[in-house]
Amino acid sequence: MSERLVSSSRLIDDDFEGYSLRPKTLDEFIGQERVKEKLRIAIQAAKATRRPLEHILLVGPQGLGKTTLAEIIAREMGVNFKPTIGPALERLDLSAILTNLEDGDILFVDEIHRMKPVVQETLYPAMEDFVLDITIGQGPSAKVVRIPLPRFTLVGATTREGLLAAPFRNRFGIHLRLDYYSPEELKVIILMNAAKLGIEIDEDAAFEIARRSRGTPRIANRMLRRVWDYALVRGEGRIDIKTAREALEMYGIDEMGLDEMDRAILRTIIEKFNGGPVGLSTIATAVSEDERTIEDVYEPYLIKLGFITLTPRGRVANRKAYEHLGLPYPERQEMLWR
Repeated sequence: MSERLVSSSRLIDDDFEGYSLRPKTLDEFIGQERVKEKLRIAIQAAKATRRPLEHILLVGPQGLGKTTLAEIIAREMGVNFKPTIGPALERLDLSAILTNLEDGDILFVDEIHRMKPVVQETLYPAMEDFVLDITIGQGPSAKVVRIPLPRFTLVGATTREGLLAAPFRNRFGIHLRLDYYSPEELKVIILMNAAKLGIEIDEDAAFEIARRSRGTPRIANRMLRRVWDYALVRGEGRIDIKTAREALEMYGIDEMGLDEMDRAILRTIIEKFNGGPVGLSTIATAVSEDERTIEDVYEPYLIKLGFITLTPRGRVANRKAYEHLGLPYPERQEMLWR
């Protein structure tokens, strides 16, 4: 048993988080049917006219496959994929990246909403006219030199489209919004990845993991790994429904996919601040978590479930949140924050 445990763990450590589990084509990519259909049309049209794709903005919560889709786009177009991340980009870095691109290349910028305004402004002429404006010198004697660029495609990924400057956002010709996955779609992903890794799992167990995965493939894969670890150590190595439920309960994942931090946020709003409204910074301090993490990781799913509402005065816990935690809902609660 120990030899099997070691070899299986090594297999997952080497491959589970790697590109081997990522789909390589649009046909292999599970879910997001409308997004894929729009991409197929755009890619086929670009190939037929022998021109680069329009710039693409991918919008949606974390873990839904924005980076994977960008890689697939590059592969389907037969061009190079050049990834970077918005917060790390400086103006000089961007200039070096742009001048080293080739015709048709995909420049992928993750967290593009965190790109500095001056860097966004550098991209305006690059995206629209495929030129790079470089200022030489300072003061009245300064000159602007225009350097021609290859006709590249910028693919930006963001969880918060509203933070992009309007002139920058409008330069993306294709806007695609990714939504949360259904449990059925996540079940297919879990079974497919389990087969790749040689994990024995029952279909009902895969669905149990899927429905607790917050509609997110990244979380589904992470849970598959945790449940597999549990099955190897506490079970017989195979993931059945009983093992899946025991493992998820041990890791604090409830029937709705909420973890300990989700419940801490809800209890903070309800028990410490009478259901709200309460500000984000106050919640972050109370639960000892970063504000951006709460805003980007936890809140989108809690809002989707209808557990909290964002109001001009702050976050408010709804009736569903009280019911989920088994707490009495004050009937006049809605009147208190309106």
